[in-house]
Amino acid sequence: MSPAMTHVQLAANEASEHRPLIITLFACFVVATLFITVWAGRQTKDAADFYAGGRSFSAFQNGLAVSGDYMSAASFLGIAGAIALFGYDGFLYSIGFLVAWLVALLLVAEPLRNSGRYTMGDVLAYRMRQRPVRTAAGTSTIVVSIFYLLAQMAGAGVLVSLLLGITTDAGKILIVALVGVLMIVYVSIGGMKGTTWVQMVKAVLLIGGTILITFLVLLKFNFNISDLLGKAAENSGKGAAFLEPGLQYGATGTSKLDFISLGIALVLGTAGLPHILIRFYTVPNAKAARKSVNWAIGIIGGFYLMTIALGFGAAALISQDEIIASNPSGNTAAPLLALHLGGVDSAWGAILLATISAVAFATILAVVAGLTLASSSSFAHDIYANVIKKGQATEKEEIRAARLATIGIGAVSILLGALARDLNVAGLVALAFAVAASANLPTILYSLFWKRFTTQGALWSIYGGLIVAVGLVLFSPVVSGDPKAMFPDVDFAWFPLKNPGIISIPFGFLMGWLGTVLSKEEPDAGKYAELEVRSLTGTGAH
Repeated sequence: MSPAMTHVQLAANEASEHRPLIITLFACFVVATLFITVWAGRQTKDAADFYAGGRSFSAFQNGLAVSGDYMSAASFLGIAGAIALFGYDGFLYSIGFLVAWLVALLLVAEPLRNSGRYTMGDVLAYRMRQRPVRTAAGTSTIVVSIFYLLAQMAGAGVLVSLLLGITTDAGKILIVALVGVLMIVYVSIGGMKGTTWVQMVKAVLLIGGTILITFLVLLKFNFNISDLLGKAAENSGKGAAFLEPGLQYGATGTSKLDFISLGIALVLGTAGLPHILIRFYTVPNAKAARKSVNWAIGIIGGFYLMTIALGFGAAALISQDEIIASNPSGNTAAPLLALHLGGVDSAWGAILLATISAVAFATILAVVAGLTLASSSSFAHDIYANVIKKGQATEKEEIRAARLATIGIGAVSILLGALARDLNVAGLVALAFAVAASANLPTILYSLFWKRFTTQGALWSIYGGLIVAVGLVLFSPVVSGDPKAMFPDVDFAWFPLKNPGIISIPFGFLMGWLGTVLSKEEPDAGKYAELEVRSLTGTGAH
């Protein structure tokens, strides 16, 4: 047995010796959040409560919840793993995720809060034909949410199996199913109020856990970041190249193109993510929406700075072989770092491992709940109430439809999450960003800022961006033709890039323009004027 495998086995043994502690920590979080969910569920009386938490959250509360929604398993597990394995190139995820907030703040947050009620479809349908546009918006929301859910499910499977020493595929699939069942309970009982409180609690836990690990890593190197980076480069076996661009994305022309594609997807994707967009409806007005984004940028910015300590700390203190042996994509680097900081064969190591893993599990549950709520809300409000029922559904019927949709989306996520359990979670989330930026962002920006934009333009933009983005992912090395692919034993990958953003995002914008130019429909100038006034001033906003 290799030394790396011995260490991983040791980690599993440490976890097994302290399994009662680990299970207790997990159970405490689950019980506490279920209590919050039931409490919030009792206060959920109408559609505004279920979809938007009664618009009762302050800017700080919503900023904290947005942070909790955004700092996902990709941020905590995936980025730490990517930095631990690829150094500088892994840190590019952190930069991309953070810079993306500027697009959301400057272009989307305030106009969106002013223009809609509960979903992205409200904004798009305001001056266009309701039924086709709402169907397209609902479809896009569900597809993007499921891509994002895959990453969280994969993270959950990896994390809990490390802690409980589960090595069988059946055991990992069971964990994914457990997370799916919990998320269905959170959303169907608590709605937006319950989900928001869970996200706030989780954000505080995640920031607290990350500060603790960052402090311990810096303490190990006497708060000398230069020493930390030097040791990481030396221990990685790659020397100075570990701290320079190109380790992951510089080997070939294709990988450089993949990096550009990834960067575009990360920077533009946030402003099109449905579970982030619906958070702007939980505050009383546009000013609070803008302030909540400012709070979120501050909290998220601090967290992403600390990913330097998580990733490079793991590279400095743990061998590359051990990280890869534990999980080929590096998703367990952060929990393993906690174990090493506390001492691999000590009780403190086990306690730290259990604590950080419980925080990561909390992260997954909170983000999963937000994603499920976004997609079930869009199905119930856009597709069921406004397309199937033609606006005649009662609020009770809408909420019941949302709860049933939650069960359906949960089932699909469990199935796909079981297949994606060995993929890097940061890479999976980047795919969700690409799909969101290809289908949702062009349509939102055209709707808000282009007077001529028509229903046909909206449909071509959403479906065009969606079909091309998802199609290119299906025929990319993420799904087949690569040892780390979803189906490694088959090869139908004719598209060489792992992220489709460089093709699919411009295509989404192009289709929106082309659909509008070729449309015979005359846009309603009066409706656009109303939307413009409402989006910029908040007059008449819900």
